[in-house]
Amino acid sequence: MSFAAKLAFKERVRSWAQKLDVHVVWLGVRPMRSKWASCSTNGHLNFSVDLLSLDPTFWDYVIVHELLHFSIPNHGRLWKALMRAHLGDWEEIEKKLKQNA
Repeated sequence: MSFAAKLAFKERVRSWAQKLDVHVVWLGVRPMRSKWASCSTNGHLNFSVDLLSLDPTFWDYVIVHELLHFSIPNHGRLWKALMRAHLGDWEEIEKKLKQNA
């Protein structure tokens, strides 16, 4: 993992957090076995180090996905509508990400 990629990724997370008006207390990029990311209700975000080797389109999908969970804890209609509003055809990105997993 390059330091520059990690820095660029974290900057992208902060940028999206500002756009979505989400307060991130702690931001980590670390090895994760079975997920691309996780978040907690107290403002902690963890992202898989494996994301850094992927195209930034996937970064945005995972970042927005997690940040929306700060206000919407499920994957219901509102969450899906907000994903579409911010990322367009997010289902296609999700499908490609799963193929990369």
